[in-house]
Parts: sequence; structure tokens; C-alpha cells
Amino acid sequence: MRKRDILSILITVALLTMSLAVFAQQPKVYYYKIDDNISKPALRLTEKAVKEAEAGKFDYLMLELNTFGGELDAADKIRTLLLNTTVPTLVFINNNAASAGALISIACDSIYMMPGASIGAASVVNESGEIMPDKYQSYMRSLMRTTAEHNGRNPNIAQAMVDPDVVVPGVSEKGKVLTLTSEEAAKNGFCESVVNNREEALSYVSETPAEITEQELSVIDKIINFLVNPVVSGILIMCIVGGLYFELQAPGIGLPSVIAITAALLFFAPHYLEGLAAHWEILIFLAGLVLLMLEFFVVPGFGVTGISGIVLILASLVLTLVFNVGFKFNFNPEFNASAYVSKMTILVLVSSLAGFFLALWLGKKLILAETRFGSLALRTGLESDKGFTSQDMRNEQYVGKEGVAQTILRPSGKINIDGEVLDATVEHGYVEAGEAVTVTKFENAQLFVRKKI
Repeated sequence: MRKRDILSILITVALLTMSLAVFAQQPKVYYYKIDDNISKPALRLTEKAVKEAEAGKFDYLMLELNTFGGELDAADKIRTLLLNTTVPTLVFINNNAASAGALISIACDSIYMMPGASIGAASVVNESGEIMPDKYQSYMRSLMRTTAEHNGRNPNIAQAMVDPDVVVPGVSEKGKVLTLTSEEAAKNGFCESVVNNREEALSYVSETPAEITEQELSVIDKIINFLVNPVVSGILIMCIVGGLYFELQAPGIGLPSVIAITAALLFFAPHYLEGLAAHWEILIFLAGLVLLMLEFFVVPGFGVTGISGIVLILASLVLTLVFNVGFKFNFNPEFNASAYVSKMTILVLVSSLAGFFLALWLGKKLILAETRFGSLALRTGLESDKGFTSQDMRNEQYVGKEGVAQTILRPSGKINIDGEVLDATVEHGYVEAGEAVTVTKFENAQLFVRKKI
């Protein structure tokens, strides 16, 4: 064999070896995206991502983020997942990482931002966008500071994103909550680089093109994510309460009960499957429902039983919406858990009232509206001028008179007064046929008697 041929073979083998080595070193990246408010669905996506990235032994876990913020407790849980995972994490901010999004971003090992993107403005606000008192800001400040320190970032910059009183020379001024553009973040070491896409971001962690596996959601995952959204949960609560009220006003298995049962299943099932609703929370709901039914159909009037039923139903709905183990809420000790519980309580109460008034309005429409569907509602009037009356008062004339039991009264039966056979009820005990009786009162269209002594 000629030297040239041998050399050609050696070069080919070397190139093949190098190609195999490069292929073997190709990093595996698990990629998922959050492009919405930070809430339970975002937490579910992160839990799934961390679990699958660790199980698949991926080299990197990459999050593409675009959010204006959301629920602090969900953000805190996402932060903890990202900090504790064994897989190196990086976040690609394609537009905004505000508020809770800023906390999630600095929990990642590396931050990459699109040109024109921003990060910051992490003050705790209420539903109206108003800044909450300092006790809430204090917890967020410490959370941002400790997260930044954990990943080697400037803790003062992280605090300035929460507290307008924190001044960072050359970065933030007093009286303004800090928000950094992508260029400012890169300049101050708060992001690794400004990039145009995720592939460019990955080029900073590996010279070899990465093998990207995108998160895939099953149909069930998508349905659960949709149903656990707070807005959808509120609508389902409206349907539950409205359906229950409508059905109790017109007893019988019909459309309202079907709506209420379906809404309850759609509300509890996804929360239960995700471990957000425990057995006992569902049992509380069922117990409240039983008490409410007893109040309407067994116990006269409306009192303790009905009120207890309503309280149990509302309590179960609130407890299902909050993160808790038993009555222990899974919050950091510095954080006032009552704020979030109050928020969920308001959501349940507002949704319940909306469902109640909606059912009330629909009920009036169905009964009073003159439409071609009017025959669905009973609107026949039983008027007195046509011979109808609430009860026959003629038997009141027999009060005080004496007669004879024509049948055994145990306690009801028939009596004979001056040849007139009447229905009567004995007040105490029983009366044998043929015994003398005295009529004592006329009440609820019924004669009451007692044995003549």
C-alpha cells in the first residue's frame, strides 16, 4: 500500500474520531417557556421541567421568560426549584422579567436578555397595583438579596429593584424602584450577555451546537393548566354557587344541578391531581353540601345548619386555592400568609356573590319574561275570584264543640259532630272509636281535639 493511501486513511480516521468526539460532547438542553403571569400554571410548568431535566440527565435547563409578574408564593416556589435543581439553569428574557419574574430570573445560574428587554420593578403590590406596606417589601427585599448572593450577583442591585430607598451609585437613585434594560444589566454584571435568540445564548455555555429538547405538554397538562388559572377558578365557583342556589329554589335534578356538579368536578379535579387539594378539603365541601340540603329539605327555617353548610363550602373553596398542608400554609416565616389567604377569600366571596346574583337574575328572567320559551316556567295564577283560597276556614266554627270519635285517632282520624264527619287530630295520646271528644283549636286547616274527661 502506498504511503499516500495510508496517510489518507489516517486522516479519514482522525476526522471521524473528531466528529464522534464532537457529537459525544454535544450538550443536551431542556427548554421550556413561561409567557404569562406567574401563578399555579407557571409553577406546574417549572415542576415538570425540573423533574424531566433531572430524570433525563440534561446538561442545562433553559427557561425563556416574558412576564410582568404575578403571585409571590408561586414565584417563591419556582425560585426554590431553580435554586435546588442539580441541572445548571439559564434564563433567556425575551421581553420583560418584572416583579416576580425578576426573582425567578436571578434564581437562575445565567441570565441572557434580548435587546430592549428589561428586568426589575419587584416591589410587592396589591390587585390595584398599589405598593404594599413595608412588612411585605421587607420579605421581598431579603428574598431578592439572598437569591442574588447565592448566584454571585450584586445584592444591592437586587434590593434596589424592590426598595426605592436603596441607592446604588451609578445605577439607581433614591426614590425610584430600579428597572434595568438589557444593556444596563449586562454593564452592571446582572446578566451574562445581550443576545438575539436562545441559540446565541446557548453559544456562551457551549461551543458545540446544543441538542434542544422542548417541553411537551399533554392534552391533560394543557387542560389542568387552564383550569387552575385563578380567573377560570373564579368562573367555576360562580357556576357552583349559582347552580346550587337555582336548584335549591326549584328542587329536582335538572340543568342547574348538572352545571353545579360539572363545575365542582372541573374545579376540584385538577387541583386534586396536582396535589393542591387534599381529601379533607373535598370532604369539607361535601359535608357543607349535605348540611345545606338538610337545611332546605329537612330542618324547618334557616339557621345553624344552613349557615354551617355555607361556611364549610366557602372554606373548602378557599383552602383548595391556597398552598397549604393541613392548616399550615407553606410560606416563609417572614411573609404574612394572611395576605394571600385574604386574596383567595375575596376571590371566592366575589365569585360566589356573582354566581348568586346571576342565578337570581336568570331565575326572574325565566319566570317573568314573555318569550316563546315561557311554557318552560309555571306561571298559572290561582286566583280567589275563581274559587281558589289558601285554606278552608269554615271548620273554625267547630272549636269548643263536642263530638264522638268515629274512628281511632292515633293521632289522626275522623270525628262526628252533629252528624258531620270531619278529619281531626288528637293533641295527646290516642282516642278509641266511640269515645267523646272536644274540639280545642283550628290550626293550619286542621281540627285538634282532646278526649273528654
